[in-house]
Amino acid sequence: MPIPGDFDVDAFIRAALSEDAGAGGDITSAAIIPAGARFTGEMAARDALVVCALPLAAAFFRTLDPGADIDILTPEGTRAEPGTVLMRIAGDARALLTAERPALNTVQHLGGIATMARRYVDAAAGTGAVILDTRKTHPGLRVLQKYAVKTGGATNHRMRLDDQPMIKDNHVAVAGSVEEAVRRAKVAGLSDIVVEVDRLDQIEPAIAAGADRLLLDNMGPAMLRDAVAMVTGRVPTEASGGVNLETVRAIAESGVDYISVGRIIQSSPAVDIGLDFAPA
Repeated sequence: MPIPGDFDVDAFIRAALSEDAGAGGDITSAAIIPAGARFTGEMAARDALVVCALPLAAAFFRTLDPGADIDILTPEGTRAEPGTVLMRIAGDARALLTAERPALNTVQHLGGIATMARRYVDAAAGTGAVILDTRKTHPGLRVLQKYAVKTGGATNHRMRLDDQPMIKDNHVAVAGSVEEAVRRAKVAGLSDIVVEVDRLDQIEPAIAAGADRLLLDNMGPAMLRDAVAMVTGRVPTEASGGVNLETVRAIAESGVDYISVGRIIQSSPAVDIGLDFAPA
């Protein structure tokens, strides 16, 4: 599987299948489909989408039918139009139909994130701004959701709180000032420090204190241009807050280096993908 990190794919699949089947299993398939019956089908796009997590879907089917014949037809990250056949499967009918819903749920959700990520990347194309995700993920699904972001062509921000120090407004409020917050971070031995600022008068103190990157929070395009001019390339700049598909181009054209977009994961609708019987 192309899933990064220490994510336990097998445990995820087992938990999803168990949640869906319950203690009694797929009672409908058991009642209607004879033991040993075969199923052949095609998984196809019903929306225009960016393909994501088909190998994970295949793993769902093979968990219940290790001998299933699965042909993945579209590589990860491919743009697919409605009607595109993404995967063909053949195997034990009971097993494949039991795995159908969890497999489809996964590729629809992750495909939705990949598709949304690509829309943001396309909207900012040519500006030089890098589109980032955030930690606004669903508990337990962060690795998969951030994988989907990369599949769509965007870039992952920090995965966890221990990846990079980021001083935000509440840290500053507790510490008393931007300067004091940065000082404490440096005393603790932290480096590559990101500092959130939401006013222009915080920029110079943050840079003087030793910020390695500025997160320009909830600034409109005009204010972002002023902020970038003040920074004069001394540290990278990241725009955050108020970013959507209608505003991202103007934000990117302000000259910031990065744009972090929580909506890519938090608000992406699932794409429509179906699995239909297709006699061999």
